[in-house]
Amino acid sequence: MRAQDSTSERTIAESRLRSLTGSEGAPFSAGVPESFQAFRAAAPALDPGRPGLRVLLALGAAAVLVAGFLLWRAQPVPEPLPDPAPLASATPATTPTTKVTVHVAGKVREPGVYPLPTGSRVQDAITAAGGIRRGAPLGTLNLARRLVDGEQIMVGAPAAEPGSAAAPEAAVIDLNAATLDQLEQLPGVGEVLASRIVDFRTSHGGFTSVDQLREVSGIGTRRFEEIKPKVRI
Repeated sequence: MRAQDSTSERTIAESRLRSLTGSEGAPFSAGVPESFQAFRAAAPALDPGRPGLRVLLALGAAAVLVAGFLLWRAQPVPEPLPDPAPLASATPATTPTTKVTVHVAGKVREPGVYPLPTGSRVQDAITAAGGIRRGAPLGTLNLARRLVDGEQIMVGAPAAEPGSAAAPEAAVIDLNAATLDQLEQLPGVGEVLASRIVDFRTSHGGFTSVDQLREVSGIGTRRFEEIKPKVRI
């Protein structure tokens, strides 16, 4: 009796299993999705094997190298800073302050005493005094002559007669105080000879007499006689 019951239960179970699979001879995998079955069927074809794996690894390494190179190239390149601008000197540029003071008189528009830069000419002094009056004669006035400190420039004065006092512009200069420009106004004295006179004055502590000019190189007897009336100690 028990054997019959066991056989009956077995028959019922097989019948139920056949109803689940849909047919008696169909495999159990009929209930698996088709996409999974296709993947399992294609899996052997996707295996590259050892040679294919090596190629894939080489391509991956090359891709990493290219990406690293591109990243390195993309980095910003630091630009050098410009050179700092030179600082302006805190000391202002000094301008020559040496001046000569002259008295401009005669037939000028504004007679008076005028300070002018060293090296100025008679023309500069007349211009500072407003210029010459209309119709006034210049006479023998040398407009290109350099000015001497303390002199008087008489515009329109008649020429001095022989034996009369020296003209105002023919001022006598002090050998121990004269500048290079003033020494160059002496007859026959140029830039080189004026420098020698100053060097002699410096090395000897000043002139003690006008006759010491004879000891300066370049001043002979004739030139000394021309200079002597125009200098003093």
